[in-house]
Amino acid sequence: MNGVNGGAGRVVTVFGGSGFVGRYVVRALARDGWRVRIACRRPDLAFHLQPQGRVGQVMAVQANVRHPESVAAALRGASAVVNLVGILAESGAQKFSKVQAEGAKTIAEAAKAAGIDTLVHISAIGADASSASQYARSKAAGEAAVLAAVPTAVILRPSVIFGIEDQFFNRFATMARYFPAIPVVGAETKFQPVYVGDVAEAVAAAIAGRATAGAVYELGGPEVRSFAALIDFVLKVTERERHVAKLSFATGKLVASITSLFTKLSLGLFPTLLRMTADQVELLQHDNVVSAAAIKEGRTLQGLGVEPQSFEAIAPTYLYRYRKTGQYQAQRLEA
Repeated sequence: MNGVNGGAGRVVTVFGGSGFVGRYVVRALARDGWRVRIACRRPDLAFHLQPQGRVGQVMAVQANVRHPESVAAALRGASAVVNLVGILAESGAQKFSKVQAEGAKTIAEAAKAAGIDTLVHISAIGADASSASQYARSKAAGEAAVLAAVPTAVILRPSVIFGIEDQFFNRFATMARYFPAIPVVGAETKFQPVYVGDVAEAVAAAIAGRATAGAVYELGGPEVRSFAALIDFVLKVTERERHVAKLSFATGKLVASITSLFTKLSLGLFPTLLRMTADQVELLQHDNVVSAAAIKEGRTLQGLGVEPQSFEAIAPTYLYRYRKTGQYQAQRLEA
């Protein structure tokens, strides 16, 4: 996409811009000419993003979605807002309801008060107010709050997001490095992995006004695969022979209760790699793919002018490091 100077020096505040998706969004918006203000709890963790733009084009400010006054301050003088704040699991004060529902509401209401009607909110495929999953319910509540405050807002729901810093392919590649078996709950559940760069381009397109106001877009890549097939892909790329242990949802919930207990007893020191929650097991009972309705109505990446990129083409460019000899694989001497 060619949107250079689309921002014309105006300010866009990106909440959660220091995270995995954020760094790509910041780059895309800076390329389009926006002055990017990254609002996050730890501004020092966003300083590395300043080279994404020209001198002075990218700056970080302190803001916490649980503190409305800091959110309002981060929006002063801004023309547009992007909300990327979200969590995959609860921890301490970081609760789904506080971050993904109330936090989204705080940002949207602050945008309304500031007279800003250009807002892009990142949600997730599977957001559902009637879901048994707290994560899915909080995502749905966040969407509703955003559209209630700013009816012209654009909601983007990605499937699982992949990229060099992702917590999906990298997680299972790490497990394959250290363990003889990989447990998989919901082996037949389908995913449609979407490249983080494509999500960033979707954000940039929506901010530039190329999305339908008030619409909900679903973002997925060109391939739909089962969970088990994605694990097999990781094993093939990393050249690891591991047993894939397909667990039932009931067994998954039992394992989740055990790992959650260990996490509490260890005061949070239990390895993140081995953690699983009952809420995550609940989510795995439903496919995570773009709906037929979204495809028919053009509420997809293609509808935003973005051609989705394949995980089969991109993921191997960073998963190679999990092979026994990593980047030196081609130079390995045979015994």
